[in-house]
Amino acid sequence: MRAGTSPDVTSRLPTITNLAGLVEVMGDDVYVRWSKGPEADAATTSNDSLTGVKLPGLSASPLRVEPWWGDRSRELWVARRLFDYRHLRDLRGPDVRAWVLRGEEVGRGPDNEPLVTCQEPLAWVADEALTECEELVSAQRSEEWGPLDRSSSGR
Repeated sequence: MRAGTSPDVTSRLPTITNLAGLVEVMGDDVYVRWSKGPEADAATTSNDSLTGVKLPGLSASPLRVEPWWGDRSRELWVARRLFDYRHLRDLRGPDVRAWVLRGEEVGRGPDNEPLVTCQEPLAWVADEALTECEELVSAQRSEEWGPLDRSSSGR
């Protein structure tokens, strides 16, 4: 979070309730993050869960559309970005939620994910929007694709 951001920013964030709202905020510097929110993340960075190494920024997923996606559905693009990491709420606890931020990329993490500094918290993502994401991804009926959940790898 940028310096000077009010400590009660989390309570004032608007909530995006559907995929259309997420598509509206998409941009080159817009990311989704799963955590306890901007206040909790303000004084920290992410850690590599395998080695414990402190990373130079917060792990996040970009909401910008890659050029190769062409004119395909923006809703599907956003839905899969949220679907990929939805397991983090269960893994990290009930206070973990998806939220959207404007950020500056400062590096890449061990899974090649962007590491960002939060320039501006934009919104929480409501459960209704997450349900819409799951429904859209499930409607694709791909047996070879699923969330990036390592806990289901059969260890």
